[in-house]
Amino acid sequence: MNPQTRARTAAYLSRFFPVTDLKDDDDLFALGFVSSMFAMQLVSFVEHEFGVTVEEEDLELDHFQSIAAIDAFVARKLSAPAAR
Repeated sequence: MNPQTRARTAAYLSRFFPVTDLKDDDDLFALGFVSSMFAMQLVSFVEHEFGVTVEEEDLELDHFQSIAAIDAFVARKLSAPAAR
């Protein structure tokens, strides 16, 4: 896990969730914190904060359900070769 990605994601989430001890693998959706509107805000945050493009095929719950999932998704996107 990239500590910087983790910290930036946790800081963003802490602005919206009343949880101070959110663990990396806590399921944000199962905890009841994420609405469909916030899910789109989260996608926008990931794109702008980490400079990645979230494609339509990337819009899967698994990519955004926890801090660890977001970190792994960002790492994959940043390491993928640029589309031509």
